[in-house]
Formats: sequence, C-alpha cells, structure tokens
Amino acid sequence: MLTLYRRHRKDCKHYGKPRATSAQEKDRCQCPIWVQGILGNKDLRQSLGTSSWRSADDTKREWEDHGRVVVAAEALAPMTIVRACAQYLQDARARGLKRPTLYKYRVLFHRLRSFARAEGLRFLSELDLMRLRSFRSCWPDHNLAALKNLERLRAFMRFCQDADWITDNFALKLKNPKVTQPPTLPFTRDEVAAIVTACDSYPDRANAARVRAFVLLLRFSGLRIRDVVTLRRDRINGDGKLFLYTAKTGTAVRLPLPAIVTEALERIPLPVGSAHFFWTGESKPKSAVGDWQRSLARVFKLARVEKGHAHRFRDTFAVELLLAGVPLERVSILLGHQSVKVTERHYSPWVSARQEQLEADVRRTWDVDLLANQAGPSTPQVHSSGRPN
Repeated sequence: MLTLYRRHRKDCKHYGKPRATSAQEKDRCQCPIWVQGILGNKDLRQSLGTSSWRSADDTKREWEDHGRVVVAAEALAPMTIVRACAQYLQDARARGLKRPTLYKYRVLFHRLRSFARAEGLRFLSELDLMRLRSFRSCWPDHNLAALKNLERLRAFMRFCQDADWITDNFALKLKNPKVTQPPTLPFTRDEVAAIVTACDSYPDRANAARVRAFVLLLRFSGLRIRDVVTLRRDRINGDGKLFLYTAKTGTAVRLPLPAIVTEALERIPLPVGSAHFFWTGESKPKSAVGDWQRSLARVFKLARVEKGHAHRFRDTFAVELLLAGVPLERVSILLGHQSVKVTERHYSPWVSARQEQLEADVRRTWDVDLLANQAGPSTPQVHSSGRPN
C-alpha cells in the first residue's frame, strides 16, 4: 500500500505544517510529491519528480499494479492506457491547443481511465472494437457533443497508432452518431427590444448597467459569450472600433460598434485599474461564462423570450448582415469562422441573393404554366369504351 504526500519546500508558506495527503489539500501548492509505503515487501520512500497530484496518482497505480517500481527502461513494455493519455496531453500542450480543448480531452481521458478500471483493462492494446463500443455507450453526450467526443477519441487512437503502440485504430470503425442540427433561430427585433428593456428591471440593481451593456455587445458584435466575458477594455479604441482575436480560431476581428453600445460600456461602474469589462480576471473564464449565462437566463425570463440563449445574439448579428446583402464571405470573416463552409452550413437560408435566385426560379415555372393555360386545354381522344386516353 502506497501513500502520496507533498513535501513542502522551505520557501513554501505551508512549510512546517502537516503533510498534505487529503483530497482537499492536494492542490494547495506546487511542492514536489513523494510516495511512501510498502511495495513488493520492501519499504519505499522517494520523490516522484512531479508536482501534479493526478500524474503522481497514475504513477502510484502503475507501480501497485506491477508490484514494483516501473523504471524508464521498461518503456519497451506494452503501453498502458494511463501513460498513453498522459503522453497525448503532453503533446497537445506542446502543439499549443487552447485551454478549452485541453479540458475536453482531460474529461475524455478521465472517462476512459474510469472505464478501464471498471473493466479490468490496463494496456492500450486491449481497447478493441467491442470495448470501444462499450466505452462509447456509457457517454452522457448526445447529438453534436457525442460526434465531437468521437472525433477526439479517433484523434487519440490515431496518435497511439502513429507511435506504434497499437496496430489498428478501431475508433475509425465506430459509426457516427445521428446529429440533428437545430435551425438557426435569430431574435426578432421586437424580442431584442424586449430583452434590452428587461435589463432595466434586472433584480440586482447594482449590476443592471453591466447586464445591459453585456446584452448590447452580444447583439452588435456577433462574438461568442466567452469572447465577450473576457473582452479587455483596451480592445475598444476611442473611435468605437472593436479589435480582438477570437479565442476559438485566433482570427483577427475589427468592426465598428454603434454609439448605444459604447455609451453603455462607459456607464459600467468598474474598479480602478480593471482590465476587463465583465470579468475580474481572477476566476477561470469557464466559471465566469457560467455566471453570465445564469444572468442572461434571468433577463430572458423577464423579457418573456422563450428558448433564449447567448448564441442567438450571434445568429441575429449574422442574419441581419445577410439580409442586408452582405456577402457570405465577409460575414464569415466577422464571425471568425475557420472556413466559409461553416458559415454556409448555418446561415445559407438567410442569404438574400440566394433566396432571390430561388424565388426567380419558381416564378419561371409560373410563366411556363401560364403559357400552357393560354394555349387552351387539349381535347382528349375517347376510346370506344368511353374512357379518355
């Protein structure tokens, strides 16, 4: 039985206090993690060379499974699921993947490790097609979320295949889940007006101005809610133009904001030295986004707008541009999409030029019918039986 604990350095504020061994205390500092106990009938006490409790716990489990310390020379042994997950995350960080993407991979790997422990699996080679199907069946995800998770699993298995840890990528043989793409549902102008008005009666009067500015910026910028939450004040210049890189694609976006938005932002009571409009910068962006989603839910309820959510402001921004005749390629740039195909998939029904062309095609069929009617009905020939041909 092995036990993990942090060995605090002399410069650590927890130095001299009891060792951190509980789940509540495991992440309170970044001091190195040690392991002690009995392994293979021998006393063991040594550093694991890491400050990550999760990594140390994986190493401890691997040593306990072997019944001895697994040294680097055993790298030629079959790759374990735990080590493969750690190697992929290390490579993903080296490739510069965004934090939200890394978080989704960590969630996937946590599920995979839990599944492997429940099924008694240890090595990567044991993940055949049947077991991968069983693994997917326990996912809580559905629709598009399930498809994205499957794509991440395929990428992980391809990484393992490229490293010669497995011979076949069985994840490629898993069929895609059925995805129902919900229709684009922008707010009507009356709904937008009702939402903005509802901000004035927001229960938390101290934050009513911030909520109103938040709603207006969502509507007239077309940004995702995370980008609005983490927006820095220096990204809006004195001319009322917004410049930033969207977090999802890194695409540069510059667009003018109407005076109603800039004036609402100026009325926000901000602490001295605050770098952001809607975020303290101290909590995680994911937590701040959750707080703002709950605030928006209260506004939608006050405005009596059903099925309201932040992304519908983005849809409204895009649809208003397309209805005004702005080309799809320019709208795609403003939305920060990686490809115009993404924009076309979601917003093609709202392209005014395309809709006009479709209407013209239909009208041409009317002309053909009209000409046929003007020629007069033809007289059918009658068989001897009395029935027309």
